[in-house]
Parts: sequence; C-alpha cells; structure tokens
Amino acid sequence: MKGAIEVCAFPGQAELAPALAAAVADRLRTAIAARGRAVLAVSGGSTPVPFFVALQREVLDWRRVTITLVDERWVNADHPDSNAALVQRYLLQGGAAGAQFQPLKNGAATAAAGCDAISSQVSALFPLDVAVLGMGTDGHTASWFPGASNLEQALDRDYPGSCVALQPAAGGHERLSLSLAAVLSAAQLYLHVSGSEKWTVLERALLPGPVADLPVRALLRQSERPLQVCYAVQDKPARDDA
Repeated sequence: MKGAIEVCAFPGQAELAPALAAAVADRLRTAIAARGRAVLAVSGGSTPVPFFVALQREVLDWRRVTITLVDERWVNADHPDSNAALVQRYLLQGGAAGAQFQPLKNGAATAAAGCDAISSQVSALFPLDVAVLGMGTDGHTASWFPGASNLEQALDRDYPGSCVALQPAAGGHERLSLSLAAVLSAAQLYLHVSGSEKWTVLERALLPGPVADLPVRALLRQSERPLQVCYAVQDKPARDDA
C-alpha cells in the first residue's frame, strides 16, 4: 500500500538485523524473478553493520543484484570514513561478493565536480527496488543535514538529477547524496534506527514542523512509497552517524 508507515520494534540489533535482512532479501528475490535483476541502496554509519552481516548470509542470486549507496562522504575508498569501504567490509562478502557495486565517489576533486557523472551512472539503475536509510540525532537522513548547502535542492521533488552535492553546516567532509526524488524511486523504503535518543527524534519528526529542521520528515511525509520503520530499542554505544 503506497504511502503507509509501519513501525516494527525489536529488543535490539540482534533481533532486528536478521529480520530486516530476510525482508530485504525477499524483495530482491521478487525483483529478480520479475525482471531478472534487483537494485538495493544502503546507508553507512555504524547502525547498519549487523544488518549488512546478516544480509550477506542470505541465499539469493547475488550476481543479479546491484548495490549502491544512499550517500557518501567525498573521501577515497580506503579512507576510514568511506561508506563504500564499510559496504565492502561487511556486505560484499561471501555469496554477496558476487553483487555489482555502484559507488557514489569518482576521481573528481569535489563532490560538486563529480556529481553529474555519478548521477548519470546511478540513474541508469533506476528504479530502485529497496532503499534502507538511517537517521541521525539531528534528524538527518541520507546526507540531508539541517542547514546543509543545497538541502533545498536535495529535497525538491522536481530536481532532475539523482544525486546532490552537500556540505553539512557543522563542517567535515563534503557529501554526495541521493536526492529525495531518487530515494522515492524505490519500491520499498526502510528507516533503520536504534536507541532511545533516536526514537525521541523520530517522535519529534512525526509532529508538525518545517522539513528543513528535521529533514527525515521528507521521508516520513511522502505518500508515494511504503515505509517501514525498523527500530531496535536497545543499542550498544556507537558513533552517531546515520
């Protein structure tokens, strides 16, 4: 059902990760059966690591799966902050090593300079079958940070490109992120969050208020695609990074 939000709560990541992995794998199998291939977009940070480990153990025709990222820091693939490195380390292992991978980083000096080329490559994968996003305690998802440069463009439903270069207001690495329109090409959306602090942010995001203040609201308020919120009540201490 389009536009529906379903919340699934789990005691912790040990219970959430295999359940989410099984659900995602099932949707990938369905896509492969329907059109011979499947496309999955995933997020970085520490939260999805148990999910990645569970997903790479799922049995499916990984050679017919393409994995891309929801967003990426503009760093080389050997940098410790690289989402591509995280996916390689925890997801593209075992049988899942046979999947194709589309990074959101090229050799351009900046994300802005590399954006058009990567947008073209990513657009060729559409529509996405599944997108799994995270959320930070500031209410960002993807790299849609409050106060980030180009945030309005990233959240513009009519933006023609699949990717947007953004600079978080707090500084740090420049980012390349899928736009809201690109994320909404996915047939199924998952929002993966853990811990009481993020649950409090999510509750705030469900209340009235500007999308720019808590950009995850753009995901929660859309009516095109079904969204399942997968919430782990307990979470071990980790860096806060969706």
